[in-house]
Amino acid sequence: MGTAIILIKLIAAHLVGDFILQTDKLCADKFSNNKAFRYSALSVHALVHAALAYLFVAQWNNWAVPLVIGASHFLIDLVKTHFKRKDLVGFLCDQLAHYCVIVVLWLIVFANHDYNQAAEILSANFWLIATTYIAVLSPTSVLIKSFIEYEKWLPTDASLKGLPNAGKWIGYLERILILTFIFTGNIEGVGFLLAAKSVFRFGELNRAKDIKTTEYVLIGTFTSFTIAIMLGFGVDWLMELNFE
Repeated sequence: MGTAIILIKLIAAHLVGDFILQTDKLCADKFSNNKAFRYSALSVHALVHAALAYLFVAQWNNWAVPLVIGASHFLIDLVKTHFKRKDLVGFLCDQLAHYCVIVVLWLIVFANHDYNQAAEILSANFWLIATTYIAVLSPTSVLIKSFIEYEKWLPTDASLKGLPNAGKWIGYLERILILTFIFTGNIEGVGFLLAAKSVFRFGELNRAKDIKTTEYVLIGTFTSFTIAIMLGFGVDWLMELNFE
């Protein structure tokens, strides 16, 4: 399983390309009715993914990785934009297709080959932890937002809106803290964090004018915590398998 580090790198590259480096404008252009805008955006996005995969894997003579990643990303996103699926189902199918390509590529090109992991500057566990921290930022926020919008749970009262992007950054920080508590063995910190957030949310819930808003806040909070906790313990278990 020495090549597992390459699989982790490919996943990290995908997360960075699909969430960190993909701007709102680029995402909108991919769904544009103007074919020139759409194909241009799809091409740029695919090239970014190809470049990231090439840089992250760092096997400079292996052109199969960037070619397969770039071409498959273009085709998968082309299908998604053709059907105009911006909802939760479209998001999940799109991500599943990309991960299937990554896993199959890894199995064919790397899994059964000898790999000198001693040449790696950073360990597999480092990449695993770094990838998990990336996953709980924008990817998790997009997943939660898609889930809530799909179920039509967004509140409609404009007076309940707070600072721009404050909720997003609060979610980032809480999930980073949860992972840090789990990875450092301070599990009780997760409980304290949940209790602290519950206290701050209590006033907000009391001011809520309808039960829908209260449920929206609770669903968002517990979904965020659940994803971070599951990822934290799952990755902690994977690290015990020792990829080194």
